[in-house]
Amino acid sequence: MANRYGDIMGVDTTGASWATANADGKSYSGVSASHEMAKRDRPYVDKYKGRITSAGQKYGVDPAVLGGIISRESRGGTGLVNGSGDNGNAHGLMQVDKRYHSPKGAWDSQEHIDQGAQILAGSYSDVERKYPHWPKEKKLKGALAAYNMGAGSISSYEQVDAKTTGEDYSNDVVARAQYFKKHGY
Repeated sequence: MANRYGDIMGVDTTGASWATANADGKSYSGVSASHEMAKRDRPYVDKYKGRITSAGQKYGVDPAVLGGIISRESRGGTGLVNGSGDNGNAHGLMQVDKRYHSPKGAWDSQEHIDQGAQILAGSYSDVERKYPHWPKEKKLKGALAAYNMGAGSISSYEQVDAKTTGEDYSNDVVARAQYFKKHGY
């Protein structure tokens, strides 16, 4: 899919940190751990593939990236309680933070996935304003970190995940998205 935010396959990544992978029962970290987690989540994420693709087309975001976010944030919905996560602070598959956004739609609806894609697109714009010299792929990785913690949390590309959840959010999501890209997204 042509998208305006760079090629996910061209984004460098170290994958999941040991802490993220270990929380999933893995005794190893890195890209292979992220791929294994995405593989586990894929049947659940696949249930929303039509909605993910629609949101991706509407906002110019690679559906694989949205799939990677859904895998990381909610494990394809399996990590939610009544559609919520983060102690009730986050809504839906894409875990839209209720403290910063007014959630739209049911937790697994097209409207919700559209909102998550729109938030990611806005995060990309924030990173682009802050780091206009970065190539698209670096901005995309920065946008993923900003989706998690805001563009203000990014001080450099080398430290893009320094303030993200698990200190690996963008690296883990990139690796998961690359898995989804290789599997039909």
